[in-house]
Order: sequence, then C-alpha cells, then structure tokens
Amino acid sequence: MSEHYFTARPASPGETRTIDVVLRGRPVQVRTAPGVFSGDRLDIGTRVLLDAVPDPAPTGTLVDLGCGWGPITLAMAAASPAARVVAVDVNERARDLTARNAAALGLGNVVATAPEEAGGLVADGIDELWSNPPIRIGKEALHELLRTWLGRLAPAGHARLVVSKNLGADSLQRWVETELGMPTERLSSSKGFRVLDVRRG
Repeated sequence: MSEHYFTARPASPGETRTIDVVLRGRPVQVRTAPGVFSGDRLDIGTRVLLDAVPDPAPTGTLVDLGCGWGPITLAMAAASPAARVVAVDVNERARDLTARNAAALGLGNVVATAPEEAGGLVADGIDELWSNPPIRIGKEALHELLRTWLGRLAPAGHARLVVSKNLGADSLQRWVETELGMPTERLSSSKGFRVLDVRRG
C-alpha cells in the first residue's frame, strides 16, 4: 500500500540520512528520513517560500504548519531566537526529525507537536504562520485545516503560504478572501509557485 507523508505513523524504514541544505542563505546539515515530506531534499516550494518572505516577527509565537523534517521551522527559529517556534505535523517521524535538527543546530526555541496537542501553545494567538500546506490531502480537508489555523492568527498576525499554481494557488487565494474574509496578497510567483500573505483582516 502506498504511504503518504501525512500518515501519522509511517511504516517505511526510519533510517535517517544527512543532507546539506541552504536555508535563507545559511548552509546547514540536517537529518531526514523516508516517510516524511520531501525526505531527500529541500523541495522547490519550500525554497521559494523561504527565499520570498522577509524575516519573521522577532518575538511572539511563530508556527510552521506541516513541518516535515523542519526546514521552515529551522529558518524561523534561527531568524527569531527570542520567539517561540511551534512546529506542527501529523507525522510523528517528521516531528522527531524537526526536534532533533533544531537541537543539533542549537535552536532552543522550537517545540514540535501534533496538531491536536498544539492548542495550548497557540492560545494567545499566532503572530506569524509559514506553511507549505499539504494540498494533496484534498480540498475539503485542506480548507478545514486552513480555517482552523488561520483562525488562530493574532489580531495583527499573518500567514505566508506557498502553493503550486497548478495545484490551485489562485483559487485558494480567492477562497481565503471570500470564505474566510482575510485579505490576501501575492508576495511572489516563482518556479510555478505562488507565495501568499494572508492577514487576519
């Protein structure tokens, strides 16, 4: 049976490997493994997001929704050491890898958690959310996910999302604006991806 990166407990072997990546200009070594999103490289969408957005808020609560092995989390945590970075993923192997990578890089401001356990960590509102959201979970599930998490933004908070144009970036932008009532601006368009900036309104 095929396995998806949004499986809670991947059944594939969990042997880790080290890869070299560059996160917002910073070369780092990280551990990855099968059964997580883009387990062998920094995927193009995430790279487009990290290259397009300005530094995150220096303090407060930052969220990486769908953290995988942690590239967005690590970039946020390094840029904003005084902020708390909450790395969220349904995949327990992804959460473990993100926590281990953060520890190895000396980033003590990271908390990796499952979505259902994140409520207390973001109770005061999310100041900034970055995500390469799991489009392939299907439109209904994706809309529910974004409705929940974008609804947790602080009054002045905002989200930066990267979505493939071919997988519905423009229709998703319209949905966020019309259904959620959140102003959304296109920050960048590169390599077939849109980077969207969503405001609380």
